[in-house]
Amino acid sequence: MSLLVTGSIATDHLMSFPGKFADSLVVDQLDKIALSFLVDDLEVRRGGCAANIAFGLGNLGLRPVLVGAVGEDFVDYRSWLVRHNVDCDSVHVSQSRHTARFVCTNDSTMAQIASFYAGAMSEARDIELTPIVDRVGGATYVLIGPNDPEGMLRHTDECRKRGYPFIADPSQQLAFGDGEMIKELIDGAAILFSNEYESALIQKKTGWTPEEVLSRVGTQVVTLGAAGVRVERQGEEPILVAAVPEIEKVEPTGVGDAFRAGFLAALEWDLSLERAAQLGCLLAVYVVEKVGTQEYTLHQQQFVQRFADAYGDEAAAEIAAHVRTPRP
Repeated sequence: MSLLVTGSIATDHLMSFPGKFADSLVVDQLDKIALSFLVDDLEVRRGGCAANIAFGLGNLGLRPVLVGAVGEDFVDYRSWLVRHNVDCDSVHVSQSRHTARFVCTNDSTMAQIASFYAGAMSEARDIELTPIVDRVGGATYVLIGPNDPEGMLRHTDECRKRGYPFIADPSQQLAFGDGEMIKELIDGAAILFSNEYESALIQKKTGWTPEEVLSRVGTQVVTLGAAGVRVERQGEEPILVAAVPEIEKVEPTGVGDAFRAGFLAALEWDLSLERAAQLGCLLAVYVVEKVGTQEYTLHQQQFVQRFADAYGDEAAAEIAAHVRTPRP
């Protein structure tokens, strides 16, 4: 049995603006907006939500199956992911389009302005999950992350028809989708991931109340930024987990993906939802302390100690047996 991670695979172009975007916005002139920001630097990094999550899982010792569409320029990126324990044998390679590209500028407050070129990602709608599940011997979960919208709908429908437990993580595509599409993506999910704003957007677009959302998913996980995370299940008290203090806040891109990787790793190890949220919070802080979404390195002893510092020795003991010894 394997964890399938579907979604975007992309190259990230990350820039930093030393001022505040808000200082350049004129509220009553937003319909005429024409702005250019002089940035301090440019970092070109590997990214994409599915690839970031798979990378995190691989670093924690699991072997996730990456499912998505890329261009022929994916060769070096593939080698990188394979070296970090990611199964890339089911990645579709387009014959005509480039791998997707994410272009993002952060200001001094960590606000973001970003654009996303889909490219080969549009061919994700051509991917069938069943041959992949058969190849790897079953699926514990299929995470359906932000991707080509038609691909997301196809994967969700196939999971329902085939009985594969699926995790809804529509994320950035919530802005694109209407209420009916969002309902299709989350109804029946074992887990629904979102941040606080996305949770409100789901309710607004679907017309569902928070209670109705919970009635349609097994577990809702809502990340709260610096306030940590809230895990909710129908008829149960919410689980609230504090964030791990960062040593230095450098760049926020990919933090949510790392959280998801940590959370899912804990579930694969049969740990509690509380431990899953804690592990997610710890992995997330490793990303915010680096430029780039896949630039962190985990060392077992230091990682477990940092977990203990944040959540206590008893909690750390539960994850210590599972976190992989680092590569030499």
